[in-house]
Amino acid sequence: MKNIAYTLLSILLLSLGCKTSKPLTEGNPVPMMTQPVRPETNFSEQSTWLLGYFSKERLSSPPHSEWYQNGFKGYQANNEAINKLTGISKEDLTIKIVMGTWCPDSRREVPRFMRILEIWEFPPEKVTFIGVDNAKLSPVGEYNDLDIQRVPTFILYKNNIEAGRIIENPVTSLEQDMVNILTKE
Repeated sequence: MKNIAYTLLSILLLSLGCKTSKPLTEGNPVPMMTQPVRPETNFSEQSTWLLGYFSKERLSSPPHSEWYQNGFKGYQANNEAINKLTGISKEDLTIKIVMGTWCPDSRREVPRFMRILEIWEFPPEKVTFIGVDNAKLSPVGEYNDLDIQRVPTFILYKNNIEAGRIIENPVTSLEQDMVNILTKE
C-alpha cells in the first residue's frame, strides 16, 4: 500500500512540475505564424534567363509569372490605336519578340505588347519568342541576321518581309507604333 501511495505521489509531483503558472508571453515568446518569406528573384542571375526559342507559357510560370501577369493585367491600351489595329488584316503578319528576361525594359514592355495582341485577337501561333543573354546573344540559327542591338525588339513581318521594329521603348505607344509600322504612317 505504501508503494502505491508513493507511486501516485511521484506521478502527481511530476505532472505538476511540467506546468508553469506564467503566461506564455512573459519571458516565453510565442513563435509568430507568418507567411513564408519569398526571396525576391534576381533576374540578373543566369539561372532565371530564358534563352533561344521559348513559348509564351514560360512567361506564365515562376519566376517570370509575377512580373508578366502584373504587366499584362495592368496595361490599359489606347482604344483609338486598338480600333485602328482591328482594321488591319492579320492574315500575312507574323511577329518576332526578342527579349531578355534579365532586362527591366523587356519585363515592362513584353507583357504590355502581349496584352495588345490579345485585345487585337492576334493568333498566338504567329508570334515567336527569342530569349537572349545580357550580351544580346541567343543560341538560335540565323539569329545574327536579326541584328539585335537592344531589347526588347518587336519585329513585325508582312508576307515574311520585315515591315518594321519597335526597339526597347515605343516612340508613341506600342499599339500606335504597331499601327504606324503596319500602315506605313
